[in-house]
Amino acid sequence: MTDESTVDAGRDFIRDIVAADLASGKHKSIVTRFPPEPNGYLHLGHAKSICLNFGIAEEFGGRCNLRFDDTNPTREEQEYIDAIQRDVRWLGFDWGDGLHYASDYFEQLYAWAQHLIRAGKAYVDDQSQEEIRLARGTLTEPGKNSPFRDRPVDENLDLFARMRAGEFPNGTRVLRARIDMAAGNINLRDPVLYRILHASHPRTGTAWNIYPSYDFAHGQSDSIEHITHSICTLEFEDHRPLYDWFLDNLPVPSRPHQYEFARLNVTHTLLSKRVLTELVRGGHVSGWDDPRMPTLAGLQRRGVPAEALREFIKRIGVAKANSTVDIGMFEFAVRETLNRSAPRRMAVLRPLKVVIENYPEGDSEELEAVNHPDDPSQGTRRIKFGRELYIERDDFMENPPKKFFRLSPGSEVRLRYAYFITCREVIKNAAGEVAELRCTYDPATKGGNAPDGRKVKATMHWVSAADAVPAEIRLYGHLFAAAQPDAANFASELNPQSLETLSGCMVEPALAGDNAEGAVQFERQGYFCRDPDSSPGRLVFNRTVGLRDTWAKVAAAGS
Repeated sequence: MTDESTVDAGRDFIRDIVAADLASGKHKSIVTRFPPEPNGYLHLGHAKSICLNFGIAEEFGGRCNLRFDDTNPTREEQEYIDAIQRDVRWLGFDWGDGLHYASDYFEQLYAWAQHLIRAGKAYVDDQSQEEIRLARGTLTEPGKNSPFRDRPVDENLDLFARMRAGEFPNGTRVLRARIDMAAGNINLRDPVLYRILHASHPRTGTAWNIYPSYDFAHGQSDSIEHITHSICTLEFEDHRPLYDWFLDNLPVPSRPHQYEFARLNVTHTLLSKRVLTELVRGGHVSGWDDPRMPTLAGLQRRGVPAEALREFIKRIGVAKANSTVDIGMFEFAVRETLNRSAPRRMAVLRPLKVVIENYPEGDSEELEAVNHPDDPSQGTRRIKFGRELYIERDDFMENPPKKFFRLSPGSEVRLRYAYFITCREVIKNAAGEVAELRCTYDPATKGGNAPDGRKVKATMHWVSAADAVPAEIRLYGHLFAAAQPDAANFASELNPQSLETLSGCMVEPALAGDNAEGAVQFERQGYFCRDPDSSPGRLVFNRTVGLRDTWAKVAAAGS
């Protein structure tokens, strides 16, 4: 696990490299880039890369481009392009004039592929994908040369041009680099540069019938944009020799350098784009923005503030070795951020009716409630108190254990902002279930204190039955029950309790009149936000995170 105390949040090895490059004069200014594939929505792992690339550019007075790696039209959609831009802005970053697409460079990449052919460093291969894979060898055995490896330059140029023109079906030919089939690094064993793909591209339509591989497009796009520090996750470390080989063998305008950092892994979470896509397509979740999804869209819908996500990324730091972060650390950052800003309200999730028998029928009064105990600038609000109330069903027990200090027959508790009440009678329905409580109140305890100094051990939230507003409340938990879910069998590891939908909840009327999308704290319940499904006649709230801080307790115990 990654421990917060072991991370220097203000510095990391990549920032040290950038600072040294500027100090030595190697670079006069810093240019980074965030290069997502538009084949899905951004997730927590992307947030780490976004904060790193945009953050470094911001801190060192440079710039960061947003470049879409749109080289596979069979998986890319405009919906994803739009969502990615929206999410990067939500996270708090902007690319200014630096919006680019790999497809902007298709013509230049094609010309550079021709350059490699003319130099005898690329050839058209007629083998099938399976034949190429089998001939590539293993980590202990060298690969075998393609029978087409020594094709004449003119023939390769002609075939490559005809591939572009669309003469050949998908999968019949590829363009490969001519490097070394015995190389210890398998990525250098004549990698594929172009494949035939008859598919409409979101930006270029049907203008192209061949598309470059990621390895061929990426480094050259970096060079065209004069990227100084090409920051990737660790799985691309073995690709760096190939990244450099292309730069060494092409007349590129600049020489970027690739650096790798550890990707983000979080307990109870899978960040594989394949898994996330299958979760959506398989109907396991309601969509990319399902609040249980680790996508930025899902986190937004759940009510996670961008500030909390940025703080989380800062705390976990940037390391060279992969590790797994406890999801509790993320929840801690969310809870800490919301605690500072979220106004307080009262909501009863599982209502139990209370009748105050000695409160006059038909009467009511207004009480003052603070909107935030630590932020006087948020002011106060008026809440109504009357003869009939709702309390939380879990706050009453007919036969309580010894340390149950909430309401029970004969016991006295404090109602938040209101009075002390004592339970006198329990009313049950035909099924023997508790349906209503008959209580009395002490008029002298208005505001929550007794003149005689007597103490009560519990303070409970409540809402007035006369003006409470019904609401649906969705309680979200971990999508995966296991701390380390198996991506290969993700469907079998889904948590059946990841969503509990409560209807018939009762909330104070201030929540009905406030249409703000920001988070609120339901006192004693957690932090919640209004869901887009909500409307004036149908209130719907999502739980962002509970109040209990399990991660902080674990961290304290381990220190």
